[in-house]
Amino acid sequence: MAYWLLVRTRAGALEAHSSTRRPAVQRGDLAVCYLAGVKCIFAVVEVASDPENDPSRTRWQWRFAIRPLLVVDPLEAPPVEVAGILPRSLGRHSYVRLTEEQFEAAKRGIGDSVEPLP
Repeated sequence: MAYWLLVRTRAGALEAHSSTRRPAVQRGDLAVCYLAGVKCIFAVVEVASDPENDPSRTRWQWRFAIRPLLVVDPLEAPPVEVAGILPRSLGRHSYVRLTEEQFEAAKRGIGDSVEPLP
């Protein structure tokens, strides 16, 4: 199993993630979702399918399904720095491999953002 940070431009529906080049992610990998505009991590997801290529698309030809495991409001989500990642290092990537330690720190940060039910 590998760990990833998925760079997203919208929080929107967490059903799939796209990439311009073939991603190394595989079904069963775990990832945190990073919202580029807000520079926060707002979700933990499982990769639910292997990447597939859609040659009819001119951009973002590679796509794989994701399944949300934990999601928080991006306005209440922690900054990506809680995982030891600087936003400027993400550049033009659509996904970045994380160490297990980075993933666990990110997951803890997201979990700490969840308001307990009364």
